[in-house]
Amino acid sequence: MNNKWVVLCAAAIGAIYTAGYLATESQASVQQPAPISQAGIQADSSPSKGQYKNGTFNGTGSNRRGSIQAAVTIKNDKITDVEISHFAMHYSEDDVVGLPQEVVQKQSAQVRNVSGATYSTRAFQDAVQDALSKARNT
Repeated sequence: MNNKWVVLCAAAIGAIYTAGYLATESQASVQQPAPISQAGIQADSSPSKGQYKNGTFNGTGSNRRGSIQAAVTIKNDKITDVEISHFAMHYSEDDVVGLPQEVVQKQSAQVRNVSGATYSTRAFQDAVQDALSKARNT
């Protein structure tokens, strides 16, 4: 094969990959919820001046491969702890064991997809988002 074709094809593939990456990143920033997103379990009765209630809120995410429940703890409008409280996915929990810490670090349900565990990642994200929506002050 002619070297010009190899270079041209490699450049085209790189451009397509870069365009896809940039589109995904900008879509993620548009879709990202507020740092922490109705009634929760174990919520503090003390009034919160922030956008979210203090307390621990449970959420569920599910898809065709199973379901995940997450317990999200919020204090002073910050996610302070996330735990996978129930894992009933077709795959191993070991695949998503690092995601709770990522939520705390990013202060968002939008975590990076775990390669090979897309369904588990999505169910986890949905569970955290469900819990965060319960934490919202109305």
